Amino acid sequence: MRVALVVPAWRPEEIFSARTAGTQINYWQPLGTLYVASALQASGHTVRFYNGAFLTHPEIMERLKGFSPGAVGIYSTTFGWDKAKAFATDARQIVPEAFIFVGGPYPVALGAQCLADAGAEALDAAVTGEGELTSVEALLRLCSGATLAGVKGLAWRERGEIRDNGPRELIMDLDALPFPARDLLDDAGSYVPPPATYRRWPVAVMTTSRGCNRHCLYCFQIDRTRSRGIRYRSVDDVLDEIELCLKQGYREIKFIDDTLAADYDRAMALAAGIKGRGLDFTWFASACVNQVDKPLLQAFKDAGCWAILFGAESGVQKNLNTIRKGIRLADTRAAVKAAQEVGLKVLTPFLIGIPGETYDEALETIRFACELNPDVANFHAITPFPGTDLYDRMAEFGSVSAELTDYTYQGIAFVPHTMTREQIAELRQLAFKRFYSRPSFLLRRLVQMRSMNDLRVAVNGMRSLFWIWVSKGLFKRGADGGRPRESWRG
Repeated sequence: MRVALVVPAWRPEEIFSARTAGTQINYWQPLGTLYVASALQASGHTVRFYNGAFLTHPEIMERLKGFSPGAVGIYSTTFGWDKAKAFATDARQIVPEAFIFVGGPYPVALGAQCLADAGAEALDAAVTGEGELTSVEALLRLCSGATLAGVKGLAWRERGEIRDNGPRELIMDLDALPFPARDLLDDAGSYVPPPATYRRWPVAVMTTSRGCNRHCLYCFQIDRTRSRGIRYRSVDDVLDEIELCLKQGYREIKFIDDTLAADYDRAMALAAGIKGRGLDFTWFASACVNQVDKPLLQAFKDAGCWAILFGAESGVQKNLNTIRKGIRLADTRAAVKAAQEVGLKVLTPFLIGIPGETYDEALETIRFACELNPDVANFHAITPFPGTDLYDRMAEFGSVSAELTDYTYQGIAFVPHTMTREQIAELRQLAFKRFYSRPSFLLRRLVQMRSMNDLRVAVNGMRSLFWIWVSKGLFKRGADGGRPRESWRG
């Protein structure tokens, strides 16, 4: 069967402020979709991938018409759900006989509700968990003329009625999955992370594990009960994929595991394996601050790691406890210090608007960020994505936006009882201003400048900093001429 996998068209200015997009905009390789694509290819299907980050809606429709697929799979986040519904409706006009299904974080969280929301004319099914095995089994049934009844991990329509086949067991043997179908990317070099978060280009995105054994209030995981914890790929399987990426021309890898250091010995073995095979690439990873120490970070550095992200989140212990982060401020201080001592660049995101957080406590978080003095700090609005405990308990904690387009870390989808929406926007702008305007920070960036890429990062950064200083309400809704939206519910 011919299968088209699609990310509906979107524009950066729908997420980022046009005045600061130069330091924020990024295009990620859609790893989940590429895994589904490779599983379908391994089952004999002919697959095409159309990415709306680089194609307009009419362009995708034209390609869809030329390809004439028997099945169309649409990826959707919370932010992109309205676009996914509209795309499904239009795709039905182009390929009326195709099986049109949807997957991604939003359908996984809401399941059969997506089918009711989209309408019978648009969507035939929704994948409600990991998509590789479910998609393969569903299309095998369709090709043989069999019913979709019993395909776990699928909600579907049968003669106008919505059926839910229940969850599929998580894939435990991740080594059994084929590597992501990066060959489907039209131009791998177009997938560029934010300017300050890569050293070499092009950049591949990779995961060495799935799941998380932590319990953060705002975190979305397919396994809501955390009963199975983290599922790991073998070190050799990861190394084999790295070698393939290097053969395909990639020069840097961004590991997007929730934390690469959850299994300390495995993380050490991965670093040793990279060195042992003599693999020449730079890489970037994330880790939890209480799972690393100086020997591990030195091993990362020796194996080509140049930067690490630590989820600092807050400078107030009470608020870390509220979000169930499971770390202490001392852990964050120690991890940042150790990483910088071995020569790693450090990135630390923070959250503004945590349930129960006050304005003064947010100011303390800004002060803490300046004290830590990482190479890059980001200040996001905490977001109650569907499928998280924060979303399930939103009435207890505050009010949320009814507009799904607010559900990005750049938008403000949640306001705790202890703040206002305007205060969160003001605090975010103040945080960027105070952190990036420090003379010591500006001098350090100047001294560290080594390449044309460093120069481009600096120029974009100064442009963003200028607008942060001169624009009032930069992060408020509609600040760049966007459509004001005022639908809220408690």
